[in-house]
Amino acid sequence: MKIANWIGDPRARRQFVSELQTFFHQLNELVRLFKIGIDRMPSDNHKIIIKADRSPLGEHARRFNAPTIDDVAIVIVGDQFQSRDIVLHRRIEQLLRVSELHRSYDALQYPLFYWNGDDTYNINIPMIDPQTGRDIQKKVSAMNCSYRFMIRPQEDNFISRCGKLFKQYAVDMYAKIETERLNYLRFNQTYLQSEEYIHLRDAIVNDGNANDIRRLTILPSTYVCSPRHMHEYKQDAMSYVRKYGRPDLLITFTCNPQWADINDNLFVGQKPIDRHDITARVFRQKFKALIDLIAKFKIFGNVRCWMYSIEWQKRGLPHGHILIWLIQKVTPNEIGRIISAEIPDQNSDPQLFQVVTKNMIHGPFGELNLNSPCMIDGKCSKRYPRALISETITGNDGYPSYRRRSPDDFGHTTTIKSS
Repeated sequence: MKIANWIGDPRARRQFVSELQTFFHQLNELVRLFKIGIDRMPSDNHKIIIKADRSPLGEHARRFNAPTIDDVAIVIVGDQFQSRDIVLHRRIEQLLRVSELHRSYDALQYPLFYWNGDDTYNINIPMIDPQTGRDIQKKVSAMNCSYRFMIRPQEDNFISRCGKLFKQYAVDMYAKIETERLNYLRFNQTYLQSEEYIHLRDAIVNDGNANDIRRLTILPSTYVCSPRHMHEYKQDAMSYVRKYGRPDLLITFTCNPQWADINDNLFVGQKPIDRHDITARVFRQKFKALIDLIAKFKIFGNVRCWMYSIEWQKRGLPHGHILIWLIQKVTPNEIGRIISAEIPDQNSDPQLFQVVTKNMIHGPFGELNLNSPCMIDGKCSKRYPRALISETITGNDGYPSYRRRSPDDFGHTTTIKSS
C-alpha cells in the first residue's frame, strides 16, 4: 500500500498498522520455530581443527593452509551418493524428510528469506517458449536460482544484505546445482552413451580396485573440474608447448577488493567480503578486458595463442594466470620495455606510483617484522631484498634478475611504513 493512500485516512492507517503487526507476529513465530528446531538437533563433541603449519606428505606447502578470512564454505564428505535432506520434527512426534529438490526446501531452510512460505525451485518447473508462451519439454534447472542474486532498480534485494546467511544461501544453492547435474549424469548414462567409453572401462577394470566398484557412473569430459575435464585442459596446454615451445609471457592478474567498481555497488555498511557475487563479476569483466587488451589490441605484439587459469586465494579473492605465446619472440634487450620491477617516478606518472607503492611493495619483513608470512627459518622465502642492478640479466636458474637501480643510479625510493 502506498503511503499517499493512507495519509489522512484513519481507516487505511489502522489497516496498515494491523498488517504490519501481523507480519511481525508471523516473523517472530518463524524465529521461535527455527530456534526449537536447532535445539532438537543432535549434537556431539567432535571438533574440526585446521592447522596452517601441517600438510600431508608430498603435497604443496600452501595447498592445505587455513584460510585467512572468516568465510562460509560447504564440505560434502563420502564417496557414495548421499542426499542433503532436511528432517522435520512434526507436532505429532513424527519425522518428515524433505529433499533439497523439494519446492519447500528453501522456505524451510531459510525462513527469514521466505517468511511467507513461498514455493521455490523444484525439478518439475517447465520452461516456457518466450515466443508462444507455452510450455516446452525442457525443465528449468537449478542454475536459474541465480536470478535472486541480481540487483534490480525496481526491487530491494534483501537477500544480499544478510551477510553470512547470504553466503550460506549461495553455497547451498551451488551444492543443489551440482547435485542436480550429478543426478542427471547418474540416471542418463544410456542417453550419454557411456557404453562407448571402451578404453575407460578397460582402464577401470585393469587398474582399479574391484572392491571399490559398485554401480559404474562415468562423468563426461564436459563436467567441469572432473578428472577427465582437467586432463583435457592439460593436454591442450601441452600441445601448445609441443607446437610453439615455452610461452613468452606469464601474467598474473589479481583481484583488488578496493576497486571502485566493487565498492560503488555495495550497500551501506557492507564490505567487499560480504558480496562475493559483485567481486566475481567485476573481476571477470576486468579479466576479459585484459585478455582483449593483449590478444586484440596487441600491446605486446601479435599473439599466436594464449590460455589462462583462474584460482581462488585463501583470502577469498580470485586471481588468474595467463600464458602468452607471441609471434615475435621477446629478446633479452626488450624485457625492460615490457617488465619493470622499479618504483615509478612520482612526478612523471603519479597514478602508477600510487598503485605500485600501495599494492606491490613486499614487506615489511626480516628484523622489522619477524612474523611476516614470508619468513621461513629467519629468511624471506621470496628472496627479498633483491640485489640492486643497473640492467636486466638472466639468472643461473633460468629466471631473469630485473633491473632495480639504486638512488645513485637514477633509481627511485619511497617510504611505505614509518616506525
